Amino acid sequence: VQLQAFGGGLVQAGGSLRLSCVASGRTNYAMGWFRQAPGKEREFVAAINWNGGVTGYADSMKGRFSISRDNAKNTMYLQMNSLKPEDTAVYYCATANVVVPSADPNDYNRWGQGTLVTVSS
Repeated sequence: VQLQAFGGGLVQAGGSLRLSCVASGRTNYAMGWFRQAPGKEREFVAAINWNGGVTGYADSMKGRFSISRDNAKNTMYLQMNSLKPEDTAVYYCATANVVVPSADPNDYNRWGQGTLVTVSS
């Protein structure tokens, strides 16, 4: 399965963006979003289980970001609201080798190429 992330761009603080991650085939495993800001390590953003019924978020994203998936379209989404300059990063989507949401990047075995989100103050 190959992944492609879309939807990044430049947005003002307080604005919203929706990222999409399209898989080349169906995956019956959990999926997730991670991000990497310049000069920082990759960090967990959100994850969703195989059927979309269970989700998990990093503390700093709770209440602002929402992850979802449409298995009929082999697509995962990340709705990002109330964006802050510190949300500026390259956002990566990934598929896991587990069915439950995971914040551990070692549980993920397929990664997309990333999409850049820039939030201006």
